[in-house]
Amino acid sequence: MAMLEVKKLNAWYGASHVLHGVSFSVEPSEIVALVGRNGAGKTTTIRTVMGLMQRASGDVAFDGREIMPLAAHERFRIGLAYVPEERRIVPGLTVRENLKLGLLASDRDINERAAIDEIAEIFPRLKERLDQQGSTMSGGEQQMLAIARAMIAKPKMILLDEPSEGIMPVLVEEMGVLFRRLRDSGVTLLLVEQNVEWALRLASRAIIIDQGEIVYESSSAALLADKDIQDRYCAV
Repeated sequence: MAMLEVKKLNAWYGASHVLHGVSFSVEPSEIVALVGRNGAGKTTTIRTVMGLMQRASGDVAFDGREIMPLAAHERFRIGLAYVPEERRIVPGLTVRENLKLGLLASDRDINERAAIDEIAEIFPRLKERLDQQGSTMSGGEQQMLAIARAMIAKPKMILLDEPSEGIMPVLVEEMGVLFRRLRDSGVTLLLVEQNVEWALRLASRAIIIDQGEIVYESSSAALLADKDIQDRYCAV
């Protein structure tokens, strides 16, 4: 059974119809890269999967359960987490307090101190800054905090929107190591990413979206080797 099954997904911004019958699936403990040009519909797709679009239709099943009727916070509570492109670190709150928000949004019985200690060991840069205001950290550190906040409630799947954007190469590589560890621990990842080569090196499969429609699916290795398809659908 797929961890995520999307069928005939449509979405609108006002009167603008931006997703047109999008269908794809993600298997448990898999990293899948959703790629394409800016404006192709990548972010809209994962926002719709997360329940953040005001107007959408189609079917989304998560871990065998139909979730289209559920609000975004209800989807989070059953194990679907989301790291938005803009990170949404709460100003005025410390790193520790931002992490606590990830626990407050969950209805799971998780020991707060133990959960924060565990996350701090996974993210040494955050461990050093637990009492620092999150919004005063570098962009890369804030991205790590956004990912840690999504991870702390131990979701089954994480939707990641442009995690490498504006991040120093050394931190991008650290994120790659983290995502592989998450996959190996049983977490499923759907990765929206403009850095196509990096995403394809991480993912087992690639899905290309163009003008709101899925136009190509293959193994990541096949897409990496196909420069014509990359130039047609992914070149900036």
